[in-house]
Amino acid sequence: MNDTKKTTSSGSQVPDEVLEPARKLGRKRDHTRDSIILEAAIAILAEVGFDGMTMDMVASRAKAGKATVYRRWSSKSELVREALTWMSRNHLELDSLPDSGTLRGDLLTLLKPQSIEEEERKFRVLAGLGSYLQQPEFAETGISGVFEPWIAANRELMHRAVNRGEISAHADIDMACQVITSMASYYGLIEHKPFDTSLFTGLIDGILLPALINPLTSPRI
Repeated sequence: MNDTKKTTSSGSQVPDEVLEPARKLGRKRDHTRDSIILEAAIAILAEVGFDGMTMDMVASRAKAGKATVYRRWSSKSELVREALTWMSRNHLELDSLPDSGTLRGDLLTLLKPQSIEEEERKFRVLAGLGSYLQQPEFAETGISGVFEPWIAANRELMHRAVNRGEISAHADIDMACQVITSMASYYGLIEHKPFDTSLFTGLIDGILLPALINPLTSPRI
């Protein structure tokens, strides 16, 4: 057994294992590992859900030590809360949105195969949250927060269409964005069906564009 000791200025000796926590506290956090661990957490949530997930599983998938995970997140709930936030903001950038010249073209381009696959995984994650839905951590994120980047992207595309004169300046853009995410959530979480291009095209042509081009002039009750 290694009982090496260090001598303090007062002449007393302190075992190495007592000094070790101080050394660890002084180490800088490697933030490049964060995204790897968060991605591992999302992948496992999609596969086995919150109740089946363990910190050991996340550490193994991320090829990280369990202590490394716990130094960043003290509990599974804390890790999942940050993973959900990371998943939400990681895939859509407002400065790189499509610009086809029409709202219809932009919306359809936004729903490219990669984003469809990502949304389907997102629904699997949400469907598997289980008992996490009852925890206070979820109240800070919520399902609406998970879809906020998509909502923000749709809102930006619709405001561009207003500026082009393509849709009415009186269009209820916020409601239109809610309709998109609500329909996607319904198909993903209730019907367990993918929100694919054919469904999205029908929503755009049959509901969204007519409502945005010819909105009701009377206020909502």
